[in-house]
Amino acid sequence: MTDALTIARYGIRESIRRRVFAVVAILTLASGILYILGAKVAFHDTGSFSGGGIADTKDFTGATIFGMAMFGTLFLGAVLAAFLTLGVIRGDAERGLLQPLVVRPVGRATVLSARFAAAAVVSAGYVLIVYVGALLATAIVGDWWPDHVIRPGVGLVGGVVVISAISTAGSVFLTATANGIAVFMIYGAGLITGLLGQIGDALQSHSLERIADIASWLLPFEALFQDGLDATVSSTGGITGALLDLGPFGGAHHAGVLLWPYTLLYVAGVIAAAVWVFARRDL
Repeated sequence: MTDALTIARYGIRESIRRRVFAVVAILTLASGILYILGAKVAFHDTGSFSGGGIADTKDFTGATIFGMAMFGTLFLGAVLAAFLTLGVIRGDAERGLLQPLVVRPVGRATVLSARFAAAAVVSAGYVLIVYVGALLATAIVGDWWPDHVIRPGVGLVGGVVVISAISTAGSVFLTATANGIAVFMIYGAGLITGLLGQIGDALQSHSLERIADIASWLLPFEALFQDGLDATVSSTGGITGALLDLGPFGGAHHAGVLLWPYTLLYVAGVIAAAVWVFARRDL
């Protein structure tokens, strides 16, 4: 346990040295300012809409911009998770930093698991802070709260942990640059999955919906995001609720009780596979 904590602290200090947190802090601050300004304008401009008695404009505006905030939060969390894990194995090995760490009694499994755990904890904490900030900003600016507060935040935390696992595993096979490209392409594939499901729902195409469902479980960060979106409007009925189920950036969808056990097994399987391969690779 002491070895793992030491390696985790080493990874965090290395990220500080490379100014990873500084980059993410600047992106977060800029995104937060834009979100607050955009939310203020959106609530102000839609406050005079009557909706024709069909949709509640306040709920519609609040849920839409908050859904965008959730998407942005997951994206920024994915950026941080990727930056923390891009070169933790092959990148450090090529620089000669890894070899002294994997000698006994530390071992390769401890190194990889500790680096993943450090990235997952830091990214999860970051996502939770940004989520709470967006939640409070929306409440203050527009006097709007999601139907459920905890489930969307927990879904974002789970999503960024999945991305951390994927990126850590990728670092066993790929250089830092190649791994970064791969992680963001995988993230983009998850986004396309959500949009595909949304199109399938609009067209009432069961085949498209089935493909999107399978793909979202292959990339469970997308399923967690969709489940979190669903939680924000799950108690909103009528045409407003139906419209809000469409997104943004992928339709809201309740994944059911099996999502979290599956996600835990998914993360454990990805890390276990990465450890197995890493143990058999030459440095």
